[in-house]
Amino acid sequence: MSRPLRVLSISTLFPNALSPGFGIFVERQMQALAARGDVEIEMWNPLGMPPFPLALHPRYRQLRNIAARESRGAIEVYRPRFHLLPIIGGRFNAAAIARSVLAQVRARHAARPYDLVDAQFFFPDGPAAALVAKALCLPLSITARGSDIHLWGAKPYALQQMLRAADQAAGMVAVSQALKQDMAALGMAADKIGVRYTGLNHALFKVQPRGEARAAITDIVSGDGPLIATVGNLIPLKGQDLVIEALANLPGVQLVLAGKGQEEASLRALAKRLGVESRVHLPGSIAPERLALLLSAADAMVLPSEREGLANAWIEALACGTPLVITDVGGAREVVKAPSAGRIVARDAPAIATAVQDLLVYSPAQAEVAAHAAGYSWEANAAEMSAWFHRIVGQ
Repeated sequence: MSRPLRVLSISTLFPNALSPGFGIFVERQMQALAARGDVEIEMWNPLGMPPFPLALHPRYRQLRNIAARESRGAIEVYRPRFHLLPIIGGRFNAAAIARSVLAQVRARHAARPYDLVDAQFFFPDGPAAALVAKALCLPLSITARGSDIHLWGAKPYALQQMLRAADQAAGMVAVSQALKQDMAALGMAADKIGVRYTGLNHALFKVQPRGEARAAITDIVSGDGPLIATVGNLIPLKGQDLVIEALANLPGVQLVLAGKGQEEASLRALAKRLGVESRVHLPGSIAPERLALLLSAADAMVLPSEREGLANAWIEALACGTPLVITDVGGAREVVKAPSAGRIVARDAPAIATAVQDLLVYSPAQAEVAAHAAGYSWEANAAEMSAWFHRIVGQ
C-alpha cells in the first residue's frame, strides 16, 4: 500500500480549548505518529452530554462551546456528542459512544476507507471501538494505560465488555510490562499484547541548571529551601494529601502541586490544618514550558499514586534531572532501576518523607538522573506504533 495507513482513533481523553492539558499525552503520541507521513490519523473525541436538566450544570453547559471539528497540526479532531447518564450510566457509555461515531463515519468510510480502528484507552474507548470496528469490518487495536485496567477491570460490567473487546482485537498495547501482566491476569491473551513505552519531548524536557530554573519560577514558588514538586490532576488516586502530610516532617521544604482538580479545596484545608500552608503552592495547571522549568528547579518529583501504567510525569521529571519518589505501581520498577533515578516507597507519609530526606542528602547530579530518560522519545514511540499498526492490517 503506497498511501498512508488510515486510522480511525477513538479517545475520550484529548485536549480541547477548555481543557488544553486533558489527555495531552495522547495528542503528543498521535501528532508524532502523523508527522511520520506513513499513518493518517482521524481522532474521534466523543463528549458526553447528560439529559435535561443536568445538561444545564456548568460542568456540561460549557462543553457546548467546544468545537465539533478542529484541525490540530496534522490531525483532524471530531467531537460527536453522546448521551451520558452521570454516575449510574457507565455500563452504557461504550455503546452510546459507538453510535455517535458511527452516525458520522459510515459515509466517510464508504467514500475513503479506513484501514484500522484504534482505541486509546481500554474503557470505555475499547468496547466502543470494538463496536465501530465490527460495523465497518475493520481490524482493531486497543491501548491500555493504567487506570482503565485497574479501575474499570474491577467492575464486573466493565470487565465483561473489556474482555469481549480484547477477544475481538487484532492486537493490544500496554504502556509497561507490569501493565501487560495485569491485563493477562484479567484474562486477556498475553500473546496479543505488545509493550510500547511512552515518548518524551527532549527539546522541552531537558536539564536546566537547578538554580537558574528556580530563579525563573518565583511567580510559582519564592523563598529559599529545598523544593519538591507533584505533577498530576488533583484527585484522590494521585495522593497529593500524602505529600502534604509528609511535608509536616520536612522542615523548610517547599511543595508545588502542579495541576487542578476536585481535591484543591480539601488539600488547601489539609495544609492549613497541619500548619504548612505557607510552604504549599497550588498554581493550577502549568504550561509545558513552565512545567519543564519547575521540574528542573525541583530536588525531587513526588507522586504517590494509587495506580498508574507508566506516568509521563515520571519520565519528564527524570529528563529534567529530577529524581522520583513514587509508589510501587505499574511500571515503576521499569523506570526506577538505580538509586540515581529515585526511590520506590510505601504509599504513606512517613515513607515519602524518609525518601525525600534521603534524596536531599544523596543529591544525584542532574545529568546522571537525566540519563535514565535518554531512551524515551516520541519519535521512537511513533516508529513503534507505526510498525504495530501496519502489522495489524497485514502490511
